[in-house]
Amino acid sequence: MINNKKILVTGGAGFIGSNLCEKLLEYDNKVVCLDNFITGYHKNIDSFMSDKNFKLIEGDIRKIEDCKLAVKGVDYVLHQAALGSVPRSIKDPILSTDTNVSGFVNMLFSSVEANVKRFVYAASSSTYGDHKGLPKVENKIGNPLSPYAITKYVNELYGNNFSKIYNLEIVGLRYFNVFGKNQSPNGSYAAVIPKFIINLMQHKSPIINGDGTFSRDFTYIDNVVQANILSLTTSSSKLFNNIDSNHQVFNVAFGERTTLNELIDILKNNLSKFDNDISKVMPKYGRNREGDIPHSLASIDKAREYLNYNPSYNVENGIKEACKWYWDNLKNEL
Repeated sequence: MINNKKILVTGGAGFIGSNLCEKLLEYDNKVVCLDNFITGYHKNIDSFMSDKNFKLIEGDIRKIEDCKLAVKGVDYVLHQAALGSVPRSIKDPILSTDTNVSGFVNMLFSSVEANVKRFVYAASSSTYGDHKGLPKVENKIGNPLSPYAITKYVNELYGNNFSKIYNLEIVGLRYFNVFGKNQSPNGSYAAVIPKFIINLMQHKSPIINGDGTFSRDFTYIDNVVQANILSLTTSSSKLFNNIDSNHQVFNVAFGERTTLNELIDILKNNLSKFDNDISKVMPKYGRNREGDIPHSLASIDKAREYLNYNPSYNVENGIKEACKWYWDNLKNEL
């Protein structure tokens, strides 16, 4: 575990970012949170605001002056800020590109100028695109299927380039369908698990895109936090051994595939412990979503080898924790 360091978490009021802030603060690090609150929430960081080791900068990665302010005196950067969602990027590719590409380069170059020791960023499993092979391995990708996927692949290209030109140590983490506490169920671009959970808690039928046979490598948030911290603490000699740059990309997942139909069953089994009527709620089926890939499954062999990554939550254990969190925190708001 890392401690007594100054770490910038961009998007620190968001889902993954706020979980990272919490863990880093537990180990006496100084944490700077940069967020513009487009997708982040003040409630995710309210409990940190009284902590002397926590600093909030309300700013935007699209503004270079905000990036330069945020990285001042920082040892490490965990770059989580981005506009996620495939449908959002299809509706507004300009905003997604401006945030995910221009904002990314702003943060990279600001980190170079500030002599940051290592830059770890949220990459995406969407980079695998139309490559049909399973499980997904880091060195075999296809053509991106959405503007969002393109932006995340471009991040990897910039990461590799900056590591060579500026000698900055950079690690990209290709997240696979992350879920858990602080993930918002609200809005048209909400992720599938929180959206399904809230539907079931309200006794509403979740809408499954397609026939429910599409599958994902759903990844609990604690596994993602582990991967980020390991990316900061693993020695340079191990991390970048036998490669021609200081840039590495790793899959972050559990390494198991769950269909949407199976997901609904697991969610119902867990939520019905709080409300037995949930067991009677049946899903409805709609058309396939544009830009979606049918199946996703990660090989985590590379992360195990280089990072000693050892995810402790499979999908069932993670959903058990997530369902309890949503019930405890959101039931009274429904």
